[in-house]
Amino acid sequence: MTERLRPAAGADIPALMKLRTEAEEWLRSKGTDQWSDPETGARAIGKWHEAIDEGRAWVVEDPAKSILATVSRGPVDRDFWTDEDRPESAFYLYKLIVSRAAAGRKLGARIVDWTSRVAAVEGRTWVRIDTWRSNTDLHAYYERIGFKHVRTESPDHRRSGWLAQRPVDALAHPDYLLRVGSPYVER
Repeated sequence: MTERLRPAAGADIPALMKLRTEAEEWLRSKGTDQWSDPETGARAIGKWHEAIDEGRAWVVEDPAKSILATVSRGPVDRDFWTDEDRPESAFYLYKLIVSRAAAGRKLGARIVDWTSRVAAVEGRTWVRIDTWRSNTDLHAYYERIGFKHVRTESPDHRRSGWLAQRPVDALAHPDYLLRVGSPYVER
């Protein structure tokens, strides 16, 4: 199947919320408390609208225009990354969610590879993430695709804080890149 990445639009919000709800349910079934906080409904929708309006959110769709995944770019999170980390040297990846229907397609890793390519074009050195501190399965996933744990921060008001980064030239699937561009057009 050929997936295509494109900028997210306001009309995608219902599909994005469906992805988020599906991910929350799947995470619960895996025994993790990630995304067990009440960031649903109006708050999550508001954050997505902001990311979309600022051009920081993307979706991956199949030829039938079903949304299979999403990813957002965020600003440096000062609860975690300091001036010593050279925050301007990185692309900060947020809200990477892949539909369970797309599991096994390496879609998450391919999205991370795309963010690496964007970061490289911008002259950055790293793709950085922060994940839920307790989700060790997610930590292992990111380490398998080239991320290295930097440190864990534990501010009282946050559950996230496992910090990792990957050099922009460390692609997990360089021969299986996502197509990027406008929606599918019949030729």
